[in-house]
Amino acid sequence: MPVFSLDPEQNDWCARLRALAVERLRPIAEKGEPGTVNRPLIAALGELGLLERLFGAGALELCLLRESLAQGCTEAETALALQGLGAYPLVLAGTGGQRARWLPEVRAGRAVAAFALSEPGAGSDAAALALRAVPDGEGWLLTGEKRWISNAPDADFYTVFARTDTGAGNRTGTGTGTGSGSGIGTSTGTGTGSGSRTGARGVTAFLVPADRPGLTGTPIEMLSPHPIGALAFDAVPVTGDDVLGEVDHGFRVAMGTLNLFRPSVGAFAVGMAQAALDAALEHTAERRAFGGPLSQLQSVAHQIAEMATRTEAARLLVYAAATAYDTGAPDVPRRSAMAKLFATETAQYVVDAAVQLHGARALQRGHPLEHLYREVRAPRIYEGATEIQRTIIARELYSPSRQEQKEQEQQHEQEQLGRGRQR
Repeated sequence: MPVFSLDPEQNDWCARLRALAVERLRPIAEKGEPGTVNRPLIAALGELGLLERLFGAGALELCLLRESLAQGCTEAETALALQGLGAYPLVLAGTGGQRARWLPEVRAGRAVAAFALSEPGAGSDAAALALRAVPDGEGWLLTGEKRWISNAPDADFYTVFARTDTGAGNRTGTGTGTGSGSGIGTSTGTGTGSGSRTGARGVTAFLVPADRPGLTGTPIEMLSPHPIGALAFDAVPVTGDDVLGEVDHGFRVAMGTLNLFRPSVGAFAVGMAQAALDAALEHTAERRAFGGPLSQLQSVAHQIAEMATRTEAARLLVYAAATAYDTGAPDVPRRSAMAKLFATETAQYVVDAAVQLHGARALQRGHPLEHLYREVRAPRIYEGATEIQRTIIARELYSPSRQEQKEQEQQHEQEQLGRGRQR
């Protein structure tokens, strides 16, 4: 992988995004009701062209967008990310009619999307997916429950993953399978275990409008102030016109979405870490104790140095993973897992350290670090928990095809270097 740095245009764009987050989006976010969809905030993201930019972004641009917004307004970052997560399956696998109906509304911030995969008994274990799509004439009836669904129950439509081949979930196997998180506050991730690979078969993705008969939802109060809920499906009717992609191959849609968005979860974490680091730098430079500013105490200065180093290392891992995705590198799964793992764990460390340096004031309700402290915990769980990321990394390292992959990586790097020389 070539040495990475942002060009001046990218840096300028990130600076403008950070200013927008503070000056335009944060005031709207602060007027929102915690635990509910902030529609004025989503509308503002549409008016500013950020949702349009989101759906045309590659992985690196998506990371820069999320990191920059997170530094100034985590609510705006999360609202944007959830719109992308909920609607990208439509971009990836929707029909012309489905896209024409919903994408203009999503881009404008008038329609709210949600990604509905997680269930009470189906987290990292994809084989446990239990929402059933029972054949009914020319369509199906959805019966079961989804839980930990971001933007539920307030979304206008849901990308719902249901089992259309009930036999697939009961077959066993020894392969490593796939599963995924459904957004902020979820408990799911790429899973492993007996039966996972076959369990991922027989799942279909459906686009389900919120007003379908038999679909109800309830909010769930969470530590972080984002809209999370449960959905109940009581014989909800769907037809072939609601299918995203192919019948029985819905996990392709799920993983196609999550493969793009997973590195950017690390970018969200980096944005929070940078915000906490900036706060700690300002506080320790101004706060006086023991005859001078805190920054003159070696223990404090060394703590700040460690926070800054880990944050920069996380940032570079995220950018490298996103660049690997955008250039079609063969080692994307390993890089993405490393980026998400290290960045989310780093953000937890940096925010906690910043709170410690501030003392009791950082725990007061309404303090920026108190807000970050509640925000930073969830990314270590959703879209692949820390433990799952370690499993992916180890699996990739021990893969029998690792030598072949290393050769592909070397060839890819040579191609990238060659293109650079041609420029």
